[in-house]
Order: sequence, then structure tokens, then C-alpha cells
Amino acid sequence: MRILGVDPGNALTGYGVIEREGASRYVAAGTIRPHAAARGPTRLAAIYDNLIKLIDQYSPAVISLERSFVALNIQSAFTLGEARAMAMLAAAHRGLELFEYTPTDVKLSVAGYGRADKRQVKQMVRRTLKLDPAIALADDASDALAIALCHLYRERIPRPEPRVRKAWPTARKIAAACGS
Repeated sequence: MRILGVDPGNALTGYGVIEREGASRYVAAGTIRPHAAARGPTRLAAIYDNLIKLIDQYSPAVISLERSFVALNIQSAFTLGEARAMAMLAAAHRGLELFEYTPTDVKLSVAGYGRADKRQVKQMVRRTLKLDPAIALADDASDALAIALCHLYRERIPRPEPRVRKAWPTARKIAAACGS
């Protein structure tokens, strides 16, 4: 199974592709950097087009995406949401299932600590995927690989069956049980 992890960003969108063949294996990673002059719809189109090319090139089974968190800067939150929407749209257009994980979920899954810093996450990604130290890995690409690893770890955990909530007895059933 191949997983495309996406770390959406305002200026850079990180991507990481891993696959599971017994153990997890690194396939590719990098960043999508729209042209510096690209603004608004042009920037979003560049993110979308690049994600479609990555999906077509690497044929992932699923996409894992970092879920937005509330930012102090509302404008940054909006532009981050737009980049996330492009990943969602690319997944939908290629018929891929999309999974979302919070930054805390990702850090906890990869580094074992929900407040791990970027350096710790990057180190665990390198160790887990047995990456050659000669491979340059941008922070955004490392984060995307961590998001893909998070999905891989979570996917292995069996999901519990949904609980069926028992309905409260109606007044009529209570009255019948009491002999009234």
C-alpha cells in the first residue's frame, strides 16, 4: 500500500510518499513551491496541478493530510485552508480516500510525544524509514512523511465497531412493564 502524505502550507506544500511492504519504505519526498509571483487562484492551481502529477506518478492508495489548527493569524488560517482544499480536491478527482490527522496525532504516532519539535520528528522519520543521511530533507517534506507514517500506524490499529446506543424506553413501555 502506498500513502501520499501532504503537509499543506501557504508558501510551500510538503509531500512524502511511503509504502508498506512488510516494513515501511521511503519512496519520495519534496516540496511544491508555486512561482513566487503566483497569488490567489494561480497559486492554488499550481498546488493542485502538482498534487495531481504526484498522484499520477506514484499511484498512492490513500492520501493523508494534516488537519488545520486554529492559528492566531486569521488570514494565515484562511490561506492554509485553501492549500488543504487543493489536496482534498486532488484526492476527490483521483478517487482516493483521504484521512486527516492533527499535528499532535502525527507527533505522537511518529515521535511518541505529542509536543515533539520539528527536529525530533525529522530524526524519527529518518530513523523509521532508514533514510540515507545524504538525502536532503526539507522540514515540510519531513512533516509530510510523518503524516504518511501516522496513517500507516493508525491504519494497522483495528477500528472498534460502532456502539449501538440503546434507546430509552418510552413511557408506554414503562407503563406496560409496571402493569399499568
